[in-house]
Amino acid sequence: MMDLVEIEVKKSKKKIIIISIVATLVAALFLVLGFIFINQSQSVSKQKEEKLLAKEKQEHIIREKNKIIYNDSVKQKIKKIYNYDGKRVFLTFDDGPSKSVTPFILDLLKQENIKATFFTLGSRVELYPEIVKRAYEEGHYIANHGYSHIYKQIYCSAQTVLEEYQKTEQAIQQALGNTEFHSHLFRFPGGSKGGKYDAIKQEAISLLDANQVTYVDWNALTADSAGMKTKEEMLEYVKSTIGNKKSVVILMHDAGDKILTYETLPELIKYLKEQGYEFQNIYDIMNEVE
Repeated sequence: MMDLVEIEVKKSKKKIIIISIVATLVAALFLVLGFIFINQSQSVSKQKEEKLLAKEKQEHIIREKNKIIYNDSVKQKIKKIYNYDGKRVFLTFDDGPSKSVTPFILDLLKQENIKATFFTLGSRVELYPEIVKRAYEEGHYIANHGYSHIYKQIYCSAQTVLEEYQKTEQAIQQALGNTEFHSHLFRFPGGSKGGKYDAIKQEAISLLDANQVTYVDWNALTADSAGMKTKEEMLEYVKSTIGNKKSVVILMHDAGDKILTYETLPELIKYLKEQGYEFQNIYDIMNEVE
């Protein structure tokens, strides 16, 4: 009988030892897994922090590179944009951004290493802020074309012109994540002269100037908003408006229905290169050496 009791006691001790060993191993496993988890979490957290810092650094570099300096000298240079000793051309696009055209134009400009100027509509900026941010980060100048592009709305008075400008600036700032951004540059829908709203436009020029905003029109155009049907028609028209000009500001559009503008652009760029034009945008005017 005692032998049986001793055997049971030994078995119980053995079970206890086995259970203790298993428990110890499980505890050790959990400790190891916990250590690995903590290390991985710290590593992931560190990677996220490094990515965030890298992103902030890159944004700072872009902001410094795209720093806008606006003063009387710059204002005068923009007013005299058509006066230049060499040959230069500004590719400018109105009425965007659009999802169906602007990204293709940006792709082409990146491929050609050309920087353009985009006169954006505030209402479109709010729809596609990521496209505006991309254009800005790729070195294009983001300018202002008002908010609505509805003439009877924007040209109610000089004050409404300023208000549309300001509303669009706010949309651009939000898209860029930069409340300090100010384009200082406006393009009047329909141009700064002529038409039934001419008197209001002239008042608005003075009001904008008092608010550190200047404007620019164009001296060449593709007539892409005038119903051109083919690339050939558009190319011939813009060539005729360029003529023998030395400093050329070409008006084009990147609204959603202007895919023909994009399709004509490669041949236009080729032609301008063959004619010896240097491609510039508004940053180049601001950075001109006195």
